Amino acid sequence: MITFPRGFKAAAVAAGLKPDRDDLALLAADRSCAAAGVFTRNLATAAPVVVSREHLRSGRARAVVVNAGCANAATGEGGLRDAREMAAAAAAAVGCPAGEVVVASTGVIGVPLPMDKVRTGIAAAGRGLSVEGGSAAARAILTTDTKPKEVALDLDLGGRPVRLGAMAKGAGMIAPNLATMLAFFTTDADIAPGLLQRALREAVGESLNRITVDGDTSTNDMAVILASGASGAPPVQDEGPAFTVFQAALTEASQRLAEMIVRDGEGAARVARVLVEGARSADDAQRIARTVAESPLVKTALHGGDPNWGRLLAAAGRAGVEIDMSRLDIFIGDVWVAEGGAARAYDEAVAAAAMREDPVRFRLRLQAGSAQGSFLTCDLTHGYVDINAHYRS
Repeated sequence: MITFPRGFKAAAVAAGLKPDRDDLALLAADRSCAAAGVFTRNLATAAPVVVSREHLRSGRARAVVVNAGCANAATGEGGLRDAREMAAAAAAAVGCPAGEVVVASTGVIGVPLPMDKVRTGIAAAGRGLSVEGGSAAARAILTTDTKPKEVALDLDLGGRPVRLGAMAKGAGMIAPNLATMLAFFTTDADIAPGLLQRALREAVGESLNRITVDGDTSTNDMAVILASGASGAPPVQDEGPAFTVFQAALTEASQRLAEMIVRDGEGAARVARVLVEGARSADDAQRIARTVAESPLVKTALHGGDPNWGRLLAAAGRAGVEIDMSRLDIFIGDVWVAEGGAARAYDEAVAAAAMREDPVRFRLRLQAGSAQGSFLTCDLTHGYVDINAHYRS
């Protein structure tokens, strides 16, 4: 959980932004932390993203305040004022400068925040901060998610035990750069902000930027990490063995969150991993994998358990990458269903059984080079349509 590392407390309150549940979370460190963040590349950037980017330029943070129920996106100058007021209120509750507060929001776009409720909620959360509040905070940030997403890892740095905690929300509008997700990491490692930024960017690149639910990228996405240094482990000052260990642990935590997000995708019933191998470059492999993973026809075939490999071939062919179709092989699970871009003899019943694996495995072999890439995706169901057809109502 997010308060698993030493030096962190959290709280959640029902501020009245969503009916009958906690909807505001506050995470606070005992002291100023090294901090880093990565943010959405959507040009329709929400106010909290703008403010949090500004605050994290210093490489320091002490608190994170998150509300559900309202994205504070497409809200103009008023939205920016509200995001800055949230930071100031959290700073007052924690006892730190407003510039050391990360602000995050999730929910409906184009609606102003009810700041009277937000102010009251932040003050109440400040009074309720505790080490035991991590799981409540993870539940308070959810929107259409059906379950919280938390990770806690132990690692060893320089012979001393170090902890890593994480929480995230996300179920719809999930696609790279980033996705509709808020992901927060904490660690009691002592690591410089520049190294922390590199570690986070690389971890996200191997996880949260390799998943898709529906191909949409949100206005509010961010992934943020705070490092308290409270473990007493030797400082990580360069890209040596300790950094490598920390990087691997952060990537593992991020990958766990990423899989939780896809498995909790809106209406999702099945999950599939798309692997493209033998590409000329990693970029080519990733582009093809993403195109296949986001194809509505692939996703509906996945839902129906239909081993319709033609959907995979067609999606790969429109990915914008030069492919020699006469060398393309396709596998569903361990079943070799297409060779040289054409059908080959296989047992349909065995292929159908492969569509019931968890996750289902789609593999495309290009035989054009040595690079590979992968994406994790889920099926497209009636449940997804129902959720999003009535999102505001």
